[in-house]
Amino acid sequence: MAFKNIFRFKTLSAAAAMLLFGTATAMAQTAPAAPAAADGDSAMWIGVGYYVLLFVLVAIIVGIVGKILRVYDLTSQIQGKKPINWNNIMGILFIVFLIAGLYGAYWEFTVQGTMTLPEAASKHGVDIDNMFMVTFGITVIVFVLTQICLFGFAFIYRGSDKRKAYFYPHNNTIEKIWTVIPAIVLTVLVITGFFTWKTITNSNDVKGDMPAMNIDITGHQFAWEIRYPGKDGKLGAKDYKLTTATNKIGVDFKDQASFDDLVADTIVLPVNRPVRLNIIAQDVIHSVYMPHFRVQINAVPGLPTYFKFTPTITTMDMRSRLDDGKFEYLLYCNKICGGAHYNMQKIVRVVTESEYEAWLAHQKPYLNDALKKELKMVDANQPQAPAQNRLALNN
Repeated sequence: MAFKNIFRFKTLSAAAAMLLFGTATAMAQTAPAAPAAADGDSAMWIGVGYYVLLFVLVAIIVGIVGKILRVYDLTSQIQGKKPINWNNIMGILFIVFLIAGLYGAYWEFTVQGTMTLPEAASKHGVDIDNMFMVTFGITVIVFVLTQICLFGFAFIYRGSDKRKAYFYPHNNTIEKIWTVIPAIVLTVLVITGFFTWKTITNSNDVKGDMPAMNIDITGHQFAWEIRYPGKDGKLGAKDYKLTTATNKIGVDFKDQASFDDLVADTIVLPVNRPVRLNIIAQDVIHSVYMPHFRVQINAVPGLPTYFKFTPTITTMDMRSRLDDGKFEYLLYCNKICGGAHYNMQKIVRVVTESEYEAWLAHQKPYLNDALKKELKMVDANQPQAPAQNRLALNN
């Protein structure tokens, strides 16, 4: 048996040496080409392959060390010596793993913890952050206590010839405690989350609050189209069948509310005023994502969605807080919607009410001269009042 184990050890050692040599050779061959492939998919897969190979190598080394210890243990027993106390070794390894794991968790919190979402700049964002921190705090406490108990008990009550394990099959009191307490905590968290989400998704204006301002956001590969209501405060209807190169989002001008709609390149929002984003996509699924406002919802072809929120910090105030004069809120697409997905960004600027009104007064109408010509309006050069505008029907 000893010879058999030694043979296995030599075989594994040879395999590990060959694997290590292959790793070094692969790194040596790919090193000059790394800068050229750094921006491509090949660089990513080379990196993944390297770490997989490294993991396999570490696993083989651990196996070899285990085999060496096993051969040593068997040899000692043949010579009449006391065998290795594997219970003590495993108990010590449990403690080592516990300490290493807790340090790893601490490192994650201190290093990766800085990569959290930025300060919430919306009314509901503060509620979401508070709910998240409560849930996070509870789970961290439970995680630390359970890991200490799990690995600590494995060390303290490791196998020993000096004591005998006590058979303890069942205890109703303990089971009631560890069932009822988590159930109560989770129920409170779920109910709190339900009411928070209900408040966020409430499409009706709350009595006494300022009515929500409607903004139309249409996503397509690879841009966002923004439309504001005109003086009537209403957005005109849309019909995807009317979409053309000039009428990009298919605004239906049979609806009188469409005539004074405005088009914008930047999303400008008045601070402390409710905003309702009316969202849809024209081709594939996109996702409206504004991290500072804790806004994220899918833009789905053929299925209108919306998100209602209230911005609470102006862009200028946030620049002052961050000490960054170039800071801007941004609208991203949070779905990988194609090759130019990264281009789907819009600046979102939060301003005072007076600044918003001044900005809105300078925005261009969606119904421009090219669109009037395409629609064969009665008088493209001198448009009449919205109530008298008619489309020429050439059927």
